[in-house]
Amino acid sequence: MTGISVLILTWQEEVNIAACVDSCAWSDDIVVFDSMSTDRTCEIARSKGARVLQRAFDNYAAQRSAALSGTDFRHPWVLMVDADERVPGDLRDEMERAVAAADPDVSAFRMRRKDFFMGRWLKRSSGYPTWFGRLVRPDQVRIERDFNEETIGLGRVERLSAHLQHFPFSKGISYWFERHNRYSSMEVVHARRLREGSVRPAALFSLEPLESRRALKRLAYRVPFRPVFVFLYLYVLRRGFLDGRAGLYFSCMRAMYESLIDLKTVESTRREHGRPI
Repeated sequence: MTGISVLILTWQEEVNIAACVDSCAWSDDIVVFDSMSTDRTCEIARSKGARVLQRAFDNYAAQRSAALSGTDFRHPWVLMVDADERVPGDLRDEMERAVAAADPDVSAFRMRRKDFFMGRWLKRSSGYPTWFGRLVRPDQVRIERDFNEETIGLGRVERLSAHLQHFPFSKGISYWFERHNRYSSMEVVHARRLREGSVRPAALFSLEPLESRRALKRLAYRVPFRPVFVFLYLYVLRRGFLDGRAGLYFSCMRAMYESLIDLKTVESTRREHGRPI
């Protein structure tokens, strides 16, 4: 048991929720914040001892913000976990030490995660490492972006060494494509914004992960034949071929996702100018 509450956002997660809650059983305060699921998500979560709250979904940032601000957590620190993620023992131990020693001006801790596909960690083709602000003081952070949310610490933000484990294909490959089809539609607005303005070279090398990530995306959206570039970047430059067949498939899927974003951007622009698509 530790002085950390756990927040799990869910929608139709009966496939994942039991294993996720089990991996967080070290906490005496597990809150499942559900988006009005119609499957057995809530039933399973309650059977595992989690508290279940529900709110109709509008967007990812609003849902997470509502969960953080509207929940009476038992502990001052909250770990935000997705249902397809697991918390291994080394991360639990490091978090316990971190919150016990944290200065009052520390508002959040960032961590990385390991993405698994076909039974192996996609160490190279996933673009690892990406840092996520997941262990937070709820009143000292804000959530930005309607999807693929970003957690902004209002105070100092520190890093942890251990990883979350992420299983993005736990609902199947078809679901991955369905979800990324939705994401690509949302990404069009952000893509058009990122193509505007200039890229500051210094931002590409910023020690602040969110700043460098935004600068890289701004630059990437200006690259000709971007989906091909993404494939070559992940599979060749990042040596995704060392991830085996899983690395090849995942690099191809990421290129398909980027193609959807580009095609939908073209569609949006043409419709604005009254051109057929």
